Amino acid sequence: MNFKEKVETYMTIHEEKVRIVDRLTDRDTLISEITSRYEKHFAQEITRLDYLPDTSEVTEVVSLLRRLLFPGYFGEEDVHAASREGLAQSLVTEIAAKLSCQICRILNIETGKDSNCADMFGSADEICRVFLSKIPQIIEILMTDVQATYDGDPAAQNRHEIIFAYPGVFAISVYRLAHELHLLSVPLIPRMMTEYAHSLTGIDIHPGADIGHHFCIDHGTGIVIGETTRIGAYVKLYQGVTLGALSTRGGQSLRGARRHPTLQDEVTVYSGASILGGETVIGKGCVIGGNVFITQSVPANTRVNIKNHELEYRPV
Repeated sequence: MNFKEKVETYMTIHEEKVRIVDRLTDRDTLISEITSRYEKHFAQEITRLDYLPDTSEVTEVVSLLRRLLFPGYFGEEDVHAASREGLAQSLVTEIAAKLSCQICRILNIETGKDSNCADMFGSADEICRVFLSKIPQIIEILMTDVQATYDGDPAAQNRHEIIFAYPGVFAISVYRLAHELHLLSVPLIPRMMTEYAHSLTGIDIHPGADIGHHFCIDHGTGIVIGETTRIGAYVKLYQGVTLGALSTRGGQSLRGARRHPTLQDEVTVYSGASILGGETVIGKGCVIGGNVFITQSVPANTRVNIKNHELEYRPV
């Protein structure tokens, strides 16, 4: 199909859409009903929704931050020694401009002030300054995560493969960035960042979780780590693990309460396990077997498995 034919096809489809709308005998009633719902549900917020963070801009900030954390892996930049300082300066400048703008927007929503207010920009700039000052420490802890993943996976060829291709490292790196913004009390944006990683990897880590160094996620799909989870150092999780709340029936009354478990250092949790509850503590060195369901604390250096789980084999 040539260009002219494509244009004619598009116009035909567009005209058909218009005719469908025109054939709605109750079109005016429909539009009125829709707009009345706007007034009912969004009347107070709708004048300020233009100031919500831009999803595409937040996603771009994540992309830029990954280029800053792992130079040469996710961009086309020259990373030879002579150019590294210029690369870091360029990325930091671009990140600061984009992130500060998005933080300013969400602060406007939270406070109700005019988005052009000088103190709003000042607050956003200060948050960005403090956040960017944490990048060296984030790089250090992320490299422990990369090393832990390499050490624990015999299928890994090298660290390049892990940084480039492992969904666990992608999700952890986005979490560690979002967590720093969460600690700075930035609303919404940290959750947008981790949900972006969630959408790509199937790994759901709330930015409020507290996770130690040398953290390894193997395979990763289906992992859920709740907001008040505490995870020590040298912990490894396999796919399908849930570190969740025992119950959320209390809804908003549970906000701020400890709802999710604590995993102390050197814990391994195998696939499909669920560990629930804010008072549940998995002691140092424990090994939690696949598909177990735990709602009470486990002493240090304990192995937990399902007993008498038998398979039956018979001819087809």
